Amino acid sequence: MGLHPLEFSECYLDCPAFREKIKAHEAELDKTGRFIKELYKDGKNLINATKQLSLAQKKFAQCLGEFKFEYIGDAKTDDEKCIDESLQEFSSFLRNLEDQRDLMMRNITETLMKPLERFRKEHLGSAKAERKRYEKETEKYYSSLEKLLNMSAKKKEPQLQEADMSVEAMRQHFQESSLEYVCKLQEIQERKKFECVEPMLAFFQTVFTFYHQGYELAKDFDHYKKALQINIQNTRSRFEGTRSEVYELMKRIKESPQEYRQTSPISSEGYLYVQEKRPPPFGSSWVKRYCTLVKEQKILHMKTFDQRSGGKLGETDSVTIKSCIRKTTDTLDRRFCLDIEITDRPITVLTVQALSEDDHRFWMHAMGGKEPMQYLNRTHSRERGIDAQLDDVGISFVKNSINAIETRGINDQGLYRVVGVSSKVQKLLSLMIESATPESRVQAIHCLVHKLPERNRLVLSLVTKHLANVADNSKQNLMTVANLGVVFGPTLMRPQEETVAAIMDLKFQNIVVEILIEQHEKIFGDAPSSSPSLAATPLSAPTRQSKRLSRQNRPLAVYNPQVLDIQTVSPSSESPALVNDETSVSSNESVSSQSSNASGTPPMKSKNHHATISTSLPENTGICTATASWMNSASPASVSPVKPGSVGTEKNKPEECVTLMKAKAVYPCEAEHDSELSFQVGAIFHDVTLSREPGWLEGVLEGKRGLIPENYVQIL
Repeated sequence: MGLHPLEFSECYLDCPAFREKIKAHEAELDKTGRFIKELYKDGKNLINATKQLSLAQKKFAQCLGEFKFEYIGDAKTDDEKCIDESLQEFSSFLRNLEDQRDLMMRNITETLMKPLERFRKEHLGSAKAERKRYEKETEKYYSSLEKLLNMSAKKKEPQLQEADMSVEAMRQHFQESSLEYVCKLQEIQERKKFECVEPMLAFFQTVFTFYHQGYELAKDFDHYKKALQINIQNTRSRFEGTRSEVYELMKRIKESPQEYRQTSPISSEGYLYVQEKRPPPFGSSWVKRYCTLVKEQKILHMKTFDQRSGGKLGETDSVTIKSCIRKTTDTLDRRFCLDIEITDRPITVLTVQALSEDDHRFWMHAMGGKEPMQYLNRTHSRERGIDAQLDDVGISFVKNSINAIETRGINDQGLYRVVGVSSKVQKLLSLMIESATPESRVQAIHCLVHKLPERNRLVLSLVTKHLANVADNSKQNLMTVANLGVVFGPTLMRPQEETVAAIMDLKFQNIVVEILIEQHEKIFGDAPSSSPSLAATPLSAPTRQSKRLSRQNRPLAVYNPQVLDIQTVSPSSESPALVNDETSVSSNESVSSQSSNASGTPPMKSKNHHATISTSLPENTGICTATASWMNSASPASVSPVKPGSVGTEKNKPEECVTLMKAKAVYPCEAEHDSELSFQVGAIFHDVTLSREPGWLEGVLEGKRGLIPENYVQIL
């Protein structure tokens, strides 16, 4: 049974049962006070702990927001863009959540802590004060009563009457105090039912509001979460494919490393040990140098660099080579040595040592050294000797093959191989997430395709039209545009070089092929009315990164059909630029650089043939060179399209057409390679010609000839 009610009539009787009831009420109020005090303490701890949690969450969110992923390659796919932005999205979500948590803590303080503390101090405190007063009046009344009863009856009547009146007054005060105390006890007992519970209800309402806000944030985040899951799945699928390609390339390189040695028509690079002779009796020492041979100028740049000493780069020393002769072990007890005759030093012969027999042959070939006959027949060239032509027979073969497939196998399930889930997810993603400017991608591909040679464009049109017909029957053959993009991406856009950089850019191939299939009629229909021209965009300084990337992993010289032929330009030409409106978009220049210029961002040049695709996504998609590579699939190095009178490889370069020109630097440049020139704005270059390396010129500045970034200068 609960507490007994306190009757006012019992205040006059003041029986033991009444006093027991009062003690029970007092004990209940004491327990309530201790409960509220403990709850207040725990509430304070909860608030402090929540504040610490909020601070930790905010610090975590700040860490997420400040970090950015770095990706291999010149550009990111849409998936990689979303993954890169995901950390900022997570950070924003957590910050919004913590803002709601801070609001919850402020509300808890106002709606729970303060009301409970106020009830404890005002009501329970007043009950304690009333209790003390009641106990004081009880003591006074019963003490006076005992005195009165102990008085002698022999006292005079006036004294007895005075004592009776005094005790009566005390009795009235005691009874009034008892009535007020009983009323106070019962009032507080009833008040605590809502004074304590109402703040609790407000507390839980605040908590529920916080969780509801979290639910709303999570619901708003759900769409992004699902899209991100697709991005992650796509990226994981591409990772698996890329990893297998990289491991396969690594395996092939392990089996025949010399065949994959990086070569360039401009320079040769590698380590050599250089003999440094000292005055007697110190003899000589051998110092490891990283050497770069500029083939055309016969200049050897040597840098001191030792990986064991932390990779500290020393000074660069340059010499001009006159001749190179193999050093025999009869005259020097060291293998793989060469004697280099130099012209610009007091010491006319420089002795160097290669790292191996293969390395020795490499440097002998690069320097034009003399080698015994048994070595002359060895070669490490990977050039293909079979020429292929896109003649009428080849075009007829493609037409007949397509006709046979569309007639007899267009509805076969898994036509060209059933592709896994990743392609379907990729397609779903493309429908869910915008690309930045999808129309510009189609426009860029439209322009680039129509810059292909006619036969190459015709065959590409035949193939993509056939693939479009296959996709139209996807309900039966299950080969959607996305599936065909995954299957034919590596085929139509095969890189000219087997490098890790080329493998990393496989992720862009299917996107390009999908556009070619979906937009076949537009791309291969009428020629574009206008092509994206760099001339129409504000001139902005090329980035240092773009120049650096373009110098790495250089491909063998392949004619760039979109670069204006400098050899045929007259010095009196009206156009001050290297590229006119019709040929302003280079097939080796990424389409993304064009769109970047439109927004004031410097253009970027691709670093190799396959990087053309990577630099062009996700803003736009450049396919001209990759498509040309497929068109010449039998021999991509030997059937590069060449315009009449244009600059090509050495075998078709007309020496009699060369016109030496002048150029003026419009941006400063610091050389990052020994074969490059450093210059400031306004520098004048003489004897300027088009380099065999796409995107670069060769010229003379202050008596030194070297490479010049094409987009750093203006032809005079």
